[in-house]
Order: sequence, then C-alpha cells, then structure tokens
Amino acid sequence: MTAERQHYNVTLAVLALAGLAYSLQQTMIVPVLPSLRRDLHTSTAWVTWLLTAFLLVSAVATPVLGKLGDQYGKERFLLVSLFVFFVGCFAAIFAWDIWSLIVFRAIQGFGGAVFPLSFAIVFDEFPREKVGSGVGMVSAILGIGGGLGLVLSGVLVDYASWRWLFIVGAAVVGVAAVGVWRFVPESPVKTPSRLDPAGAALLSATLVTLLLALTEGPTWGWRSGRVLGLFAASAVLAFAWVRTELRVPEPMVDIRMMLQRTVLFTNLTAIFTGFAMFGAFVLLPSLMQTHRGGNVHYGFGLSPTATGLYLLPGGLLGFLAGPAAGRLGTRYGSRLPLVFGLILAAAGISWLALFHSQPVDISVGMVFIGIGVPFAFAAMAKLIVDAVRPSETGIATGMNTVMRTIGSVIGGQVGAAIVSADTIAHTHVPAESAFIAAFWVSAVVAVIGAALARFIPSHRAASSAFAD
Repeated sequence: MTAERQHYNVTLAVLALAGLAYSLQQTMIVPVLPSLRRDLHTSTAWVTWLLTAFLLVSAVATPVLGKLGDQYGKERFLLVSLFVFFVGCFAAIFAWDIWSLIVFRAIQGFGGAVFPLSFAIVFDEFPREKVGSGVGMVSAILGIGGGLGLVLSGVLVDYASWRWLFIVGAAVVGVAAVGVWRFVPESPVKTPSRLDPAGAALLSATLVTLLLALTEGPTWGWRSGRVLGLFAASAVLAFAWVRTELRVPEPMVDIRMMLQRTVLFTNLTAIFTGFAMFGAFVLLPSLMQTHRGGNVHYGFGLSPTATGLYLLPGGLLGFLAGPAAGRLGTRYGSRLPLVFGLILAAAGISWLALFHSQPVDISVGMVFIGIGVPFAFAAMAKLIVDAVRPSETGIATGMNTVMRTIGSVIGGQVGAAIVSADTIAHTHVPAESAFIAAFWVSAVVAVIGAALARFIPSHRAASSAFAD
C-alpha cells in the first residue's frame, strides 16, 4: 500500500479519467436530442427529460455519496458511484423506448459523486505542494469534458448512431472503475458518525423540487400552478432542512460550515459560473448548425462533426488551464484564478455576442471560454478543500458541485427561453438578435460571478485567520 500511495500521478490520471467519463455523458446528449426524438417517436418535452433526469439524480446523489465517502471511505464510494454509472451507461445501449432511456439516464446521474470524492482523495493522498494542481486538473475536467462531449457527440451522430454515445460512455467508465480499484488507495481520513436520514431526505426533496421547477418551467409555464407549487415546496423543504441540520448532533451537512465566508461566496460564485458556461455551451451548436438563407442571415449550416471541430481548441486548452490555476492558487491564493477565469469567460462570451459571422470567430471565443471556465472550476474546488476540515471535503465539494448544477440548469433554461421568445417572422427559427441577447446575459452573469468572488477572503487574510 505504501508503494501504491507514492504514485500519485497515476492516481491523478485515473481520477481525471473518471471525471471525464461523467462530464462527457453530461453534454454528449445535448446535440442528439432532436435525433432521439425522431428515432424514439416521442415529443420534445419527453426527450428533454433525458437531460433533466440525469441532472436531478446527480444533484441528489452527489452530496449524499460525498458524505458517505467521508464516513466510510472515499475510494469505496467512488467505486460505488462508478459501478452504478456503468450500469446506467451499459443499459442505455439497449434502450427500447424513451421511458427506458430516461430511467437509464437517471441511473447514470450517480456518477456526479465522482468529483467531490476525487477532490477529497487528492487532498488526503497528495503531497501538500501537489494538491493545488491535482484539484485543478480534476475540476477542470468538468469544463473540458463539456466541450469535448459536444465534439465526440457530433462525430458519433454523423457516422454511427446515438447508441454509440453510451457504448463509448460505458467503455470509459469501465476503464476508470478498474483504474480506481487497482491504483487508488483507500483514504485513512474518515469521519465516524451516524447517518442523518432526515437531513438526506430533506436535502434530496429540496433539490428535486427546485430543479424540476427550473427544467419544466418552459414547458408547463412559469406562472402555472405546478411550477409555482414546486418553487414554494422547495422553499419550505429548504427551511425544514436547515432547521433539521442545525438541531441534529451529527448533521449530514454542517450549516455553519456552509455559512463560512469562503464556502458561502465560493458556492454563490459556482451558481453564476455554471449559468455562464451552460448558457453559452447549449446555444452554440444551434447557432453553428443553422442554415443561412432567406430571412435567416446568420449560421453556417455545419454538420455536428464540423461544429465539434470548431469547438475543439477551447476544450483542449482546458487541460493546461486546470493545473495552471492550481499552481497559481498555491502561490497567490485561489481567489485570483477564480476572478481571472470568470473575466476570461466573460470576455469569450462577449466575443461571441459581437463576432459570429465566421466559424473561426466561434473558435476564438471558445479559446477564452475554454481557458476561463476550467480556471474558475479549479479555483473553486481548491478554495473549498482549503476552507473545510479534511473530514468534510467530500460533502463540502459535493455541495459546491450541486451549486454548479443548479447554475447550469438555470443558465440552460434562461438561454433557451431567450432564444425561443425571439424568432424570425413566420418561422420557428430563432432570430440572430436572440442569440446575441442570450450571450450578453451569460457574459454579464460571469462578470457578476467575478464580483462575488471578490468577497472571498484573500490568500493573506485566510492564512492569517488560520494562524490565529
């Protein structure tokens, strides 16, 4: 075991592969939703549930498995997460209708716990001077995989079938699970405590009602009784959850830890970062694949494969951005790369709003986004693991991942609502002005996130507080 623990670079590669498997499955489904609607003979509303079910289960499972990892072993529950994830991917290959595929996508959502468990393993196992770059690499994978997922999805749709999305997914998850079993040692840092079933149930119900309202709002109507009822239920459940966690002796989530200044503002920033990223990513394939002609004065009519190739440079740059953010954070504090990353992302999204007449314009904007988003994700994870006790890294980073998910859902829905509300006369094609407006909204959100990040204590202040 001692010999295995020395090979932390191998451990990092395995954890990065596990994170890549999840992030690919998160975004690969987006470009193929129209194809799935046709092949499975279903409606747009139901095919959207392939993304909704995945995000709902991921948001619920991530903090729960993160907490169980803190208590009973991070490597053990990382394997549990990957095993269930693999089952969902493998079963989806053989889905026979939309209902079965929705169920299998929901099972895949258990893979969301990969990130908080991986962060905790890096913090426990790596030399102190390597923790920053290690956390940066793993967290940057979420942004990198998002871009690469769009690329790979296009190739598979053009030259094979949608079932290959899950064949590739199952293969990557399977390799990652074997790698974790073989190369990732069990962490000695555990938190012996009792389970908090009431806290877990209330948190799960809060997230389900909130995300269900956000994802179904455009379909049901934002003012409909169902959506308003879900928002109200979410607020009541959140209040009950906080009250319960403050009263139980061993809560699932320590509310006082969540209200700590660094954790609080990092989580708030995560919502805005997820919004900005997803608000831009979801719109780009539609813009690039729109055929120019008639009343349509934008778009390039690209195939999914060509679309992915133009988005690829930004995704690849993320592999360098994550570790660089970690090293920069180790030297100057992680607030700096967080602010810098969000400013870069805002610049890239603003570029898309201003310049999108040629495919290369999209590539230029994606270079800024491809560096900025992984920079921000890497910095957020490092801020969290530095701010909490080692025994809380799993649940704390799990909640940060949930905040990103909530932001992503809001960003995707706001972008879709803006595009749907402004269409070219006598068509269902979005107007160019709709894409421009949606990009500007995402850019402004990224700037607001950078402003919020300024409230996170600086490296010097944090070090002084720790010394005190």
